[in-house]
Amino acid sequence: MERGKAGKAGLNVVVTTMVSDSHTWNLVFLQLLLEELGHRVTNLGPCVPDEVLAAECRRRRPDLIVLSSVNGHGYNDGLRVVAGLRACPELRGTPIVIGGKLGIAGAEDGARARALLAAGFDAVFEEAASVDAFRSYVRSLPAGVLL
Repeated sequence: MERGKAGKAGLNVVVTTMVSDSHTWNLVFLQLLLEELGHRVTNLGPCVPDEVLAAECRRRRPDLIVLSSVNGHGYNDGLRVVAGLRACPELRGTPIVIGGKLGIAGAEDGARARALLAAGFDAVFEEAASVDAFRSYVRSLPAGVLL
C-alpha cells in the first residue's frame, strides 16, 4: 500500500527492536496495542540489523516506525538507527518513535530524550512514560501520513 493511502483501517506501522535487543514480549505488546487502536502492524522481531530495518521500511513505506528497547542500550542504538533511517529520502518525513529502557544509568533529567529528539526521533517514551502517552501520540497522527 502506498504511503498516504492507509484508509479507514488506520496506519501502517513497523514495530521492531534494534540489533542488540533480543526481547520479544515488548514487541508483541506494542503490536497488540496498535492493532487494538485499528492499525496494521508489521512486527520485524528482535535483533534487527540496521540495514534490514532501513530496507524493510523503504520497501513498506510505513506511516509510523516504532523502535522498542528493553535491554538498556536503546539510547546508543537509537542514535545510530535514526541517523540511518533519516538518511533515506523515502523515510525523511516518516514519524519515528523510540521507547522502553533506553539507558542503564536509571532515572535521568531528560537529556537522553532531548538528544534522541535532536537526532531525528519524533517522540521518545522513556521507561517511566505511560502507555496512555504513547496512545495519545499515535492517535494524534493522521491516518496515512502524506509526504
